Amino acid sequence: MQIDSAHVGTRLSPYRTAVDWRWMTNYAAAVGDANPCYFDDTRNAGLIAHPVFPVAVTWPVTLHLDRYLEGSAFPVELMAMQVHHSEHIALHHPIRPGQRLTVAGTVAAIRPHRAGTRVILRYEASDEDGQGIFTEHIGGLLRGVSCTDEGRGLDDLPPDPPSAPEGASLWEAPVTVDPLFSYRYDAGSGIVFPIHTSPAFARSVGLPGIIVQGTATLALAVSELVNREADGDPQRITALACRFTGMVRPGTTIRILLQQRKEENLFFEVRDEQDKRVLSNGHARLKS
Repeated sequence: MQIDSAHVGTRLSPYRTAVDWRWMTNYAAAVGDANPCYFDDTRNAGLIAHPVFPVAVTWPVTLHLDRYLEGSAFPVELMAMQVHHSEHIALHHPIRPGQRLTVAGTVAAIRPHRAGTRVILRYEASDEDGQGIFTEHIGGLLRGVSCTDEGRGLDDLPPDPPSAPEGASLWEAPVTVDPLFSYRYDAGSGIVFPIHTSPAFARSVGLPGIIVQGTATLALAVSELVNREADGDPQRITALACRFTGMVRPGTTIRILLQQRKEENLFFEVRDEQDKRVLSNGHARLKS
């Protein structure tokens, strides 16, 4: 199976959705984050969404990519081979209840990878006034699919965060992922895929059982960063990035490690019970 980078620049049909308070609060509840910013609608500032909530907004486009690439020559059938490989979210303004968002999508980059081909989609979300709310770059790895050229679109991507230096972490937070966690995240986020909730389906595709959603692992890490490094203020997070490099099983304990603070940058990773990195090259940018 092959793909070439001529498809870079292909545009997706716009996706429109409304954000309500239940969706926002359910998302925060699903990741067990009791920060009042996500729940207390008596605050003068009102409710805002968790910094990783954008992934829930764009999920319907990713899930039904064939509908949004309608009329395109992009080989959408190859996307069935993908695994979520990387995530980058730039947060321009907070998501609030009642917003009606329009998501404009583009095939941003296609590049060879030693295990296949990386395809990166860019989603740009704006409100009814045209104000940019967030930009997401979601990277999928098409395993076993070769790229027939050297790739395109790399110059237009956010830079990959550097690896933090090896050594002792500044702090670490153990988090027990209980057996029902992936089911709650499925319900609270609307990110529905059976490898996370159906043991039979997960085993049918070669997994040992259900696995936790990668964005759920990222959300757990970001909750710790907000509460420990941003004085509990999620609006101080302006950008997030990571690579997903391993599986998290429900019923296990993960460790979230802050590796380095450098000016406004936080570098972090997540490890499983075998001390294997399941989330690597984690980066968050804070505003003062």
